[in-house]
Amino acid sequence: MDTMMIYMVLSLFFSWLVVLSFAAYKVRSHYVRLTTRTRRQGIDEILDVLLRQIDMVAKTQHSLKKELNQVQSHLTHYYQKIGLVHFNAFGKAEGEQSFVLALLNEQNNGVVINFIYIHEGMRIYIKLVKGGKSDKHELSEEERQAIAKAQ
Repeated sequence: MDTMMIYMVLSLFFSWLVVLSFAAYKVRSHYVRLTTRTRRQGIDEILDVLLRQIDMVAKTQHSLKKELNQVQSHLTHYYQKIGLVHFNAFGKAEGEQSFVLALLNEQNNGVVINFIYIHEGMRIYIKLVKGGKSDKHELSEEERQAIAKAQ
């Protein structure tokens, strides 16, 4: 009975030794493959390089986020929306040579520029727009259409 127990303990020990040897072989082959790809540097040098690269990427990402936020905050002030409506100013047969141009930013603030064609030349009128509505003056139907197209 004692010899049987000894054989079982030895077989368990031998099996455990095989498992540990296999695991050690896998770790070593992975290490060799890693160091071979990186010109035979040590693992600590490889990890140092990776950590430095991670720090550089994090700093670059932080500065890019900061710049992007600045650009986005400035974009709200620029004209981003455009609406254009052609019309016949006086109902005559001269064609739709007059037009209204609406230029709005993100908050629908901006200007409406009315270009009215007459035989002597062109008349240009500008009205300020805040929140998609005229700031001081009443809007014509064409100006309202241009604002609606811009929004």
